[in-house]
Amino acid sequence: MSDSRTVLLDRVKRALGRTPEEDARASERVATWARESRAAFVPARGQLTPEDRIGLFIEYARAVQTEVERVSGPDAIPAVVSRYLRRQNLPQKLVMAPEPALDEADWSSQPLLRITRGTADDSDQTGLTLATAGVAETGTLLIASGSERPTLLAYLPETCIVVLATDRIVGSYEQAIQLHLDETGDLPRSLNFITGPSRTGDIAQKLELGAHGPRRLFVVLVDPEGSAPGPADRGP
Repeated sequence: MSDSRTVLLDRVKRALGRTPEEDARASERVATWARESRAAFVPARGQLTPEDRIGLFIEYARAVQTEVERVSGPDAIPAVVSRYLRRQNLPQKLVMAPEPALDEADWSSQPLLRITRGTADDSDQTGLTLATAGVAETGTLLIASGSERPTLLAYLPETCIVVLATDRIVGSYEQAIQLHLDETGDLPRSLNFITGPSRTGDIAQKLELGAHGPRRLFVVLVDPEGSAPGPADRGP
């Protein structure tokens, strides 16, 4: 906490005239309210079976111009990525997060795909990273920042490709954050919620994609090895 903020809060405390015991009771009342009220704020829309959550995620993601393709197992990822780049008339070149989980895919199966590992810079047209979780109720991705998942990969390149395991799709934002906390025990420097490609309607009231970030967002949903996605879940 900064010195100026500490001074300001100390002044507020003195003005309230509360004793330390009263402060403790007030803090406990707020904590109790948060614990008991949290469930009431979670929409029921995303509280479904795992397969229905996946379907809802796909529906809402596509509604905001996100392309989605569902595959079985990590080895299917490289071919899907390469095919997407060809479909968009983009170079077979990308910068990928140095995330060990992405190494489970057999990238050597696409010899024409040129991959560098690390964060993005102004020259990179396509970035690929791994999502921490997906939120079914809005088709939103949660990406936690870190050395293995540089934040710029999701914002700087014009095309963003995100890999998301289907067993990490939860119903709500709160559940997505809790999933991260349960696994790491702490919050990263930033948690980024991403719903569709960047857009704005400020220019002549016309929707423009790519105004403040990626123009294209492609999500590769990965089922556990051996499970088969339904035809309706495959990309167009």
